[in-house]
Amino acid sequence: MLFYDYLTDFIFTENVPENADIIFVPGGGYGEIAENAAKLYHKGYAPLILVSGKYSITDGYFSGVKSPARYRKNSYAAECEFLSDILLENQVPPEAILQEKQASYTYENAIYSKKMTDELGISVRTAIISCQAYHAKRCLLYFQLLYPETRFLVCPAVTRGISRENWQDDPVKIDLVLGEVERCGSQFHDILKNHLNGAIL
Repeated sequence: MLFYDYLTDFIFTENVPENADIIFVPGGGYGEIAENAAKLYHKGYAPLILVSGKYSITDGYFSGVKSPARYRKNSYAAECEFLSDILLENQVPPEAILQEKQASYTYENAIYSKKMTDELGISVRTAIISCQAYHAKRCLLYFQLLYPETRFLVCPAVTRGISRENWQDDPVKIDLVLGEVERCGSQFHDILKNHLNGAIL
């Protein structure tokens, strides 16, 4: 149905990877996004990976690894520690990994990533975002807001089994994807009004 196609194209933003200055990995308990970033790094698409995330603001602590299952036995204080562990196990050198440890929701992932790259003097002309596939549009919108001069390429990883091909086939997947559609409107309502007044951060 054409209606599904519109929603699919809106939420499941995806680009072919190209050479970039950095790979951003917004936080979370799904390690596939770090595994994906490691593959992009080893293919030579960017020299740095910035993993962002403390823990969810709603939980107040890192609620644990969701996947891959083999990491559930490990204990992590923050999302960025978990994601960095995956990068290291995938042979990404420590000097190529930057950890941002304050963000507790997606907008803060972008805010604190921007603060870190600014403080380190990293020029971000082109960047890759390695995020969950169904979370791609919201990640892109936030990072574009904080990096208005940067060209972004979204190279997502499928998590929870939710992809552009199957999201409409299961009630749980439908709820999660349509929840992203709703958040792209509701969360940006106040942010964009503040942006007009010069109050992004």
